[in-house]
Amino acid sequence: MPYRLPRCLLPVLVVAMWLCSGLVLAQTCVTDDAKRQVCLKQPAQRIVALSPGATELLFAAGAGEQVVGAVTFSDYPPAAKKLPRVGSYKRLDLEAVLALQPDLIVAWRSGNPMTQVEQLEAMGLPVYHSEPRRFEDVSTTLERFATLAGAGQIGQGAADAFRSGIAALRNRYAEAAPVTVFYQVWEEPLMTVNDAHLISEAIRVCGGVNVFGELSALAPRISREAVLEKDPQVIIAGGMGEDNPAWLEPWKQFEALQAVKKNNLFFVAPSTLQRPTPQMLAGTRTLCRHLDTARARR
Repeated sequence: MPYRLPRCLLPVLVVAMWLCSGLVLAQTCVTDDAKRQVCLKQPAQRIVALSPGATELLFAAGAGEQVVGAVTFSDYPPAAKKLPRVGSYKRLDLEAVLALQPDLIVAWRSGNPMTQVEQLEAMGLPVYHSEPRRFEDVSTTLERFATLAGAGQIGQGAADAFRSGIAALRNRYAEAAPVTVFYQVWEEPLMTVNDAHLISEAIRVCGGVNVFGELSALAPRISREAVLEKDPQVIIAGGMGEDNPAWLEPWKQFEALQAVKKNNLFFVAPSTLQRPTPQMLAGTRTLCRHLDTARARR
């Protein structure tokens, strides 16, 4: 004779089955910058970051202890310098990535070789595609990374602090007189950024106008002749290292340039303006001060 469960136990069984199914199905999901769902069954414990910016964002979001690998030039915060390297952002060492047994990989959508990233995805590894293009994207990325790493409060605090700092700058410079700006992101070949780039948002926040904003490429190559034709009021140099103001020296020979006439040749540490991280708040403040100096020299 088949066993029948006592009727009084049926509600208990239903609740137990519901709880168990919830444990199986419960996942933490976020939407990455490629508009794809990235889901983890539990907070990430072994994260590999494939760009210096992603490394810095993960630390800022409170996930630093879970980052187990990074690419070259991942130098902030200081703890990031000690991480095992998995190649450069332009050429990944897939064996080194796999050896670290990551449960989450953060890829740089426009910087990493996508064929290699796709190989990692084909192996079943969760990959978050990161590509912050606006200041708000920096804040939402901090929130998403904190969610995936189980560091919600830390990430939320960092995101809110960045939002409020940028909002204060927007308010302060909302009525500032416009200043035309050439931002030099690289020396050889000579490169700049267009208006879709995050650096251009920093320029706009400070009341600046990017003289090459209309170009179609995100980081276009240009000629010195093109800069001379635009005749910007300010030239800002960036670079790869922390101290590359020498890039400004070649411009001094063009004495007819407005920026040269008024000595409006400035340097902003690239780590504070060329990585989409909370440090951009400090870099934007520096940029705003330089444009204020240029306004005073009119």
